Formats: sequence, C-alpha cells, structure tokens
Amino acid sequence: MKAKNPFDKPKKSISAKPSQDSFFELVFVVVRKIPEGKVTSYGAIAEFLGTRLSARMVGWAMNAAYRVHPPVPAHRVLNRNGLLTGKHHFHHPDLMQELLENEGHTIFNDQLQNFEKVFWQPK
Repeated sequence: MKAKNPFDKPKKSISAKPSQDSFFELVFVVVRKIPEGKVTSYGAIAEFLGTRLSARMVGWAMNAAYRVHPPVPAHRVLNRNGLLTGKHHFHHPDLMQELLENEGHTIFNDQLQNFEKVFWQPK
C-alpha cells in the first residue's frame, strides 16, 4: 500500500455547488430576458434554474442587482402573489412601483394587479 503524500492537494469534488456569484449571474441572465410589460417571481426563476427551493437566494441576487452592468430589470421580479416585497432594496421605496407603472402596470397596496395575466414563465 502506497503512503499518502501529505503535500498532495485535495481533489475538487465534481458535484461541488456553484458559488454564490455564479448563481447570481445565472439569475441576472434570466431576469434580463423578462420582456418589458411582463413580470415573474423569485420562485419561478429558482425553479427554472433547477433550484426550486432557492427563491430566497434569487431575492438576494435582486438585492445586489443595482450594481450590475449591463442593468438588470429587478423591478420585474415579484413574490409569488405579485407583492412588491423587494421595494425597500431600491434607491427609494417607491422606485419599484414607479418602474412597473411606467411599463403600464397598476399597483394597489404594494400588489401588482392582474399578476397572472402579465406573468412571464422562464423557458
């Protein structure tokens, strides 16, 4: 039996999870594909990326999106009920609603009206 060399580097696992940065980049790619006038949810993006239980991570990516170039239309990502839960992460709390209204949406009590009608499913 050959002795183990203590200076050998451990081999990386093939099944290693992607870093947070690479996950965020994947999220940004999907969000940039949302057509103007459409919206999607954190969960729909997570499911599309094969990480159905990572909707919260998609939210964290949206919180960081303001620093990314090219720009990411984070205002088009809402919670599963059409609520503007991420609005406090914009430069001012009304900006998310203003951006959605500029695209023709109606917001009432921080909820997008006709959410199902304008929902975009990533494919």
